[in-house]
Amino acid sequence: MPAGRITHRMRGIMIIQPRIKYSIYIIVYGIAYAMAGMGLHYVSSLALCLLAFYLYLCDFLNTHNLVHLRGLLALSWIGGQGIACLQLSKLQTDWERETWLCFFLVYLCFSVGYDFLEKKGKHAPVKSELVITRSGQQARRVEWCIGVLVACSVICFAVEAAVVGFIPLFSDMPHAYSYFHISGVHYFTISCILIPGLSVIYGRMTETFTKKDAVLLLICNFTAVAIPILCVSRFQLLFAVGFAVVVYVIIYEKITWKMIVGFFAVMIPVYVLLTFARHHDVSYLNGIFEMKNAKIPIFVTQPYIYVANNFENFNCMVKELSAHTMGLRMLFPAFALTGMKFVFPQLVNFPIFITKTELTTVTMFYDMYYDFGVIGMAVVPLILGGVAAKVTGVIHSSRNPVSFLYYGQLAIYLGLSFFTTWFSNPTTWFWLILTTIMYWFVEHKKKAQ
Repeated sequence: MPAGRITHRMRGIMIIQPRIKYSIYIIVYGIAYAMAGMGLHYVSSLALCLLAFYLYLCDFLNTHNLVHLRGLLALSWIGGQGIACLQLSKLQTDWERETWLCFFLVYLCFSVGYDFLEKKGKHAPVKSELVITRSGQQARRVEWCIGVLVACSVICFAVEAAVVGFIPLFSDMPHAYSYFHISGVHYFTISCILIPGLSVIYGRMTETFTKKDAVLLLICNFTAVAIPILCVSRFQLLFAVGFAVVVYVIIYEKITWKMIVGFFAVMIPVYVLLTFARHHDVSYLNGIFEMKNAKIPIFVTQPYIYVANNFENFNCMVKELSAHTMGLRMLFPAFALTGMKFVFPQLVNFPIFITKTELTTVTMFYDMYYDFGVIGMAVVPLILGGVAAKVTGVIHSSRNPVSFLYYGQLAIYLGLSFFTTWFSNPTTWFWLILTTIMYWFVEHKKKAQ
């Protein structure tokens, strides 16, 4: 549904002062905590899920932005907790009080940081037509970026396949995707995930396509999707497609139900096929997930455990962690990208606290607590909220189209905040570095005009 169809009456109902919204957040979260303590897990789950939807809806109605960064965090982080509170798996236990406090602080502090920078910046939404320029030189530079990324990804994929001796999609080896990796090279292999988002930007900048341009763009995007499939990486495939969707929504400012249905109609079967390609049968997965009700179908239990158990892993860390690492965990990208982890392995040799060996995914804020405890769970989200507001302001004022890639990546990270430690992941920073290089490349040409 196009955002412009929202009526002024609906906005008047939902848009309230930040203080009132914070009060609602505190009260409802307190109710969810109390209900969970009383063993009323379904009630606690419902309260958190409704709260997540309400907070997202407030940001959406206020900005008409379906991919509002704070709104995505609300859906992912608070909604994820709501799903976890169902406690459908035997792996799940009641959370520690400190765990609840940490989970509570994340959205609150992020929102405070966002509101502070948003008011300070005083940026008003600007139509994308005023931001996306029609510069032919800029468009050509974006096109060159797409071509370079395709070439790097294909060459590096071929190198990895030659060295490891197999392609995961055609291998019978369990967990083959985990072994398809050459240190340093794999960063370039998976850089193809930026191509669909760049293609959306290029399409917005270019009024007309020649047949040659259309064919080349189609080949580039086919490659960007094919490499994650050949690697049997469901995450990279979802990231590439989801990233393009976010950039499309923020640039074109509209999306229809047909697009949404079409997205799921394509992605769900591909996701299922990639799951089978990993050689994980249903009995194997059910044995790992340990669901309380064995009759729940696998297409429900798998996404459930991939959301819920990440919060359980966080709670496991809160119970078992004996000392904080004072920043070393979050500095892992620097140690990895510079090669220091090979010279000084003790810098990265820390145990991971999880409920089960096979379930290693954790939340985005796992390392923040690992490093600094409750203080980290307040300060780092506060900073992230300010960054999110700043990035939102940039896309409303910058004439550089690559700026939309920053927003798209941040939207994915916040929208999947329940999944992994994004900002302690060297791949995240590698993609941001690549984006910055492309930003400078396009911006330099603009200034030279």
